[in-house]
Amino acid sequence: MIKVNSEKLFQKAHKLFPGGVNSPVRAFKSVGGTPLFITKGDGCKIWDADGNEFIDFCCSWGPLILGHNNQPIRNAIVEAVDNGTTFGTPTVQENTLGDLILSNHRFIERIRFVSSGTEAAMSALRLARGVTGRNKVIKFDGCYHGHVDALLVKAGSGLATLGTSTSAGVPASFAQETIVLPLNNKDAVRKAISDYKNDIACIAIEPIPANNGLLIQGNEFLQFLREICTENGILLFFDEVISGFRMGFEGAAGYYNIQPDLIAFGKIIGGGMPVGAYASSEKVMNHVSPAGPVYQAGTLSGNPVAMAAGAAALKECLKPNFYSKLEAKTSQFIDSILSFSKSKNYQFNIHQMGSIFWLAFSDKIAIRKSSEIDPESMSYFTVLHRELLNRGIYLGPSGFEVGFISEAHTEKDLLKAAEAFKEALDITFKTVKKD
Repeated sequence: MIKVNSEKLFQKAHKLFPGGVNSPVRAFKSVGGTPLFITKGDGCKIWDADGNEFIDFCCSWGPLILGHNNQPIRNAIVEAVDNGTTFGTPTVQENTLGDLILSNHRFIERIRFVSSGTEAAMSALRLARGVTGRNKVIKFDGCYHGHVDALLVKAGSGLATLGTSTSAGVPASFAQETIVLPLNNKDAVRKAISDYKNDIACIAIEPIPANNGLLIQGNEFLQFLREICTENGILLFFDEVISGFRMGFEGAAGYYNIQPDLIAFGKIIGGGMPVGAYASSEKVMNHVSPAGPVYQAGTLSGNPVAMAAGAAALKECLKPNFYSKLEAKTSQFIDSILSFSKSKNYQFNIHQMGSIFWLAFSDKIAIRKSSEIDPESMSYFTVLHRELLNRGIYLGPSGFEVGFISEAHTEKDLLKAAEAFKEALDITFKTVKKD
């Protein structure tokens, strides 16, 4: 694969941006080599600056559920831009998208648009504290909620532990307002609530954790969180930046039929444009300014171009059998690869939820905690990623990241990709064994 232009662009980028990128995982540090500079996307394919073509399973980290350059979304964007790009005022497009979401989502009554998933999580956290008058938050190891200071933390030692910062610039005092627990551990939750009961504002969780592997939780654990939150006056916060409108129109809340108190959404509600949102009941959202005392604002919140793109995208998602068809072709693609892998006795599995999948170099049927992921297995992913790129397949450049299938992935595309996976797996297991 030729990467001459990407290499030149990356050298130039190092003189402009920290590490040559504007988001860390793009730097290819986990897999080695030069990141690809993508110049075009259409359907399920992307092209880099050297003209190399790839079937894309990153889909801009999930929001492109309809694929790249989707015509209804593109048309909506062009029409909106013809009338201007931003006004800093209320717009018709905000009403249209807001009504579309709330009319088709049983678990929320009011929504506030923001500009990113991180901003949505940050705002939901502030709202939880404002509603409850409490300070501390419970989060789970292996769940990511954007680069929010209070949530950019890892666990210390012990069953229920105050967080320690995972980033320079996050004061210890901020991190220590967060209690970090292992996933799928009821005893840890009970102990944390016993120790800090009167000062816990919310329990934050990705109901389908998909930022550190695909750590699928059982309905029982999530239902337990719902019940213990209700018993103790704690708000349950579902971070659905990835799972929202991806698992189904009602996301994980609908899939598990569990009512959270707060939900955060990401760029899928903007058709891939920079947008996010947080939502809740009318009672809780009436605490948000200007209706209530919890302040949150944003000049580009409800941007008309993003709102128009989002409405176009979500109307497509509401078409009959949209999600069942997407899940079916994802399962067929995965089953083909797994059948091959099992015939070779490779220690390899693909975990799936709807149209989300994760490659695990492990024979475990279920991996529910980040501690159950073998760090050494990432050496396999490094080789696999390189071999897939050489065969025209693009995955996010980290073995801890998940992949996505869009409506634009055709049967022909997926058959081609499955064959590439099989060839790449053969080379991966031969190479890593030799090393």
